[in-house]
Amino acid sequence: MQRAGRNDNGFQRAEQGHDGMALKPQTPPALAWTRWTAWFLAAALATLVLLWGFAAALDPFGLRVGRGQAPRPIMDINQRFMYPQLVRSGGFDSAVFGTSTMRLLDPATLSTAMGGRFANLAMNAATPWEQVQMAELFARQVSAPRTVLWGIDALWCAPDATDPDRRLTPRPFPPWLYDEIGWRDWPELMNLTTLEIAGRLLAHRLGLMPERIRGDGYEVFTPPEALYDLDRARLHLYADRGGVPFAPEPEQPPDAVSDEARAQWRFPALAWLDQTLARLPAATRVMLVLPPVHHAALPRAGSSGAQRFSACKTALVALAARHGASVLDYAFVSPITRRDDNYWDPLHFRLPTARRMEAEIAAVAAGGAPGTDGAAVELLPAR
Repeated sequence: MQRAGRNDNGFQRAEQGHDGMALKPQTPPALAWTRWTAWFLAAALATLVLLWGFAAALDPFGLRVGRGQAPRPIMDINQRFMYPQLVRSGGFDSAVFGTSTMRLLDPATLSTAMGGRFANLAMNAATPWEQVQMAELFARQVSAPRTVLWGIDALWCAPDATDPDRRLTPRPFPPWLYDEIGWRDWPELMNLTTLEIAGRLLAHRLGLMPERIRGDGYEVFTPPEALYDLDRARLHLYADRGGVPFAPEPEQPPDAVSDEARAQWRFPALAWLDQTLARLPAATRVMLVLPPVHHAALPRAGSSGAQRFSACKTALVALAARHGASVLDYAFVSPITRRDDNYWDPLHFRLPTARRMEAEIAAVAAGGAPGTDGAAVELLPAR
């Protein structure tokens, strides 16, 4: 057999077999690697396009959802990604905003008791900035908002609530879902998390997986009531005391707070609330609700922290008055908040408390009064 070589002109000669026929020329290593790389890149690109197409076709975040269209089933527990499509669908004219302290309010119950079509758009650990993004999306997308219930936690009273590094939490927040949906939003679907949620949505379509959160945003995220264990709950309520409840402290004189210190108290996030409420039509019924956190999570009566929280409530009432909103306060030591067996942890109450709040909110909205045991106080009655 003759091997390939080069002729006098420098060209590669083809190999010849024993029968004298020419064999295929050998490919130089550099050319082989170039071809392999090209095929690899082409295959990778095709795979990416295929996966992106899969996510775009399932559309788990509802980028194609518009007014009059049904939102996608909610297949992920990160409400920041899932809830904007509920707003854009136009299927709801009333909403609950806030953090997890408002998530147990059932929008179906509120719709029946107060009228309208409620969605619960409260989000776990939502900062004031994140809540405002959701509320402003609602104000832009809903042509005639009927009722807004907004849970005002102590986060709204924090002096640094508007600092850039306090606007977000470790949970991802997608600002691209809170503006006008355009072609620039579609590349955002190309990530592993979206592919996972799209896979869940496909499994749901095939009847293999239930939706993670009900279609109006409601979810009982606390453990089943049948599993409630008071001793275990107290480990959370009194974590700094090894789960041992503390006796009510005797009444003490208020801490001395100078006029100079009071003058420096600021509640900057309330300016965001003020601006957002101003974007709602005058006909929208607005109720600001201070949720009932456990008494261990409240500042000690008479302390400077308690006095500052009271000043924040005063500022909130003045803000609400400018917008014709009502204010219902549960955030103080009361028959609800002093009972350990009403809570899973310092912030999260049990379902019976949620049912009571739904009834009282509806009663107050209709011009009535909250319960007679003093667990809720109207700081500013509904008009």
